[in-house]
Amino acid sequence: AEEPGKGRQIAAFFHSGETEIMFAELYAGMGPVQIAVLIASAILIGINKTAIPGIGVLPVIMLTMAFESRLSTGLQLIMLVMADLMAVSWYRRKADWRIIWRLLPWAWTGLAVGAVVLWLLPEGNDRIMRMLIGGIVLGLALLNFVRSRIAPDKIPTGRVAAGFYGTLLGFTTHLANAAGPVAAIYFLAMKLPKEKYMGCNAWFFLIINWTKMPLFLMDGRITLEALKVDLTMIPFLLVGGALGILLISKMPQKLFENIIQVIVVLCAIYLFF
Repeated sequence: AEEPGKGRQIAAFFHSGETEIMFAELYAGMGPVQIAVLIASAILIGINKTAIPGIGVLPVIMLTMAFESRLSTGLQLIMLVMADLMAVSWYRRKADWRIIWRLLPWAWTGLAVGAVVLWLLPEGNDRIMRMLIGGIVLGLALLNFVRSRIAPDKIPTGRVAAGFYGTLLGFTTHLANAAGPVAAIYFLAMKLPKEKYMGCNAWFFLIINWTKMPLFLMDGRITLEALKVDLTMIPFLLVGGALGILLISKMPQKLFENIIQVIVVLCAIYLFF
């Protein structure tokens, strides 16, 4: 007798209008386009973390176009740290920790440099931040274009290269959550098998993104309201992760990444100018 009573209470809740009020408060100030961008970004982040790291820049652009630039990076980071947990649970035994530990100290240095640069930017100047993110993404797109035309065995992988790529990783990820192309260049140069590549990518960004959380909180880029909104994106992150594992990885990856690169460049040019 108790269970039907609970069922009626749940049904009454969903027909009482309380859910509409709850979601209206949760997404207060957001339009349908912004909510759609959040959902699409969550799906893309899920795919990015489990199958195609090359598309990780696209949510950066989408969120920056739809939201105030500092808020957009905070919204994305919350989704990234949740997706990192999903990726690590799938690739947890595949990482090469020698490579990860070689990059981490330099990446933390790059985070510090990025924090200083962000601190020096004029408060509330969204236009400068948008141009900075657009410029970073354009630079990374060019870097990715050059990388695609260089054989992995010709890309330096020594200590100097680790210092350069690690610092650049930390800097770009702190300012724009857009370090994926840099990581791709270094991990590909290490000639890693696909699963070990994904394992290194998953563990490295889990550590870096969780390291960034306190910095983003101090910068005011992560708010309680943003956290609540992003928690509702968890189902879409899981959908993206499943798509990456089951479907997208079976598509012609080269063609897919080329299309994404064109979209990314066009959107970055829009942001920059």
